[in-house]
Amino acid sequence: MASERPFGIGPEDFERALREAGIEIRDLLGKAGEYVDRTSVNTLASLLGQFVQPERTRPPKPETTGETGNGVWVIYSVDDAGVARVEQVFPSELEALRAHRDNTDERRRVRFLPYGVPATVLDTL
Repeated sequence: MASERPFGIGPEDFERALREAGIEIRDLLGKAGEYVDRTSVNTLASLLGQFVQPERTRPPKPETTGETGNGVWVIYSVDDAGVARVEQVFPSELEALRAHRDNTDERRRVRFLPYGVPATVLDTL
């Protein structure tokens, strides 16, 4: 999306740059340890380690229900009372968006609905 990268840098690029800068600073602090008190260097390095973790020690991001595919994509509309009514159900987001692309009704929307969740969560009450 254009709004996600207004300056040509994405979140992944920013995280990578911070991680690399943190590694370089730790190396410099390790070299400076010969001339500086070791306790202050270790404290500063541990402080930097809180913000910049190597990629391999970072916990994996949990998958969302939409990424695992445990649900359906629905096209629904909301009436004047705020009650949602499901009009169509699709197995994939692409199919739902294709069916919804020529929509002109403001009350008609597309959303992922996980299995086991009642359609009443779509209500705008």
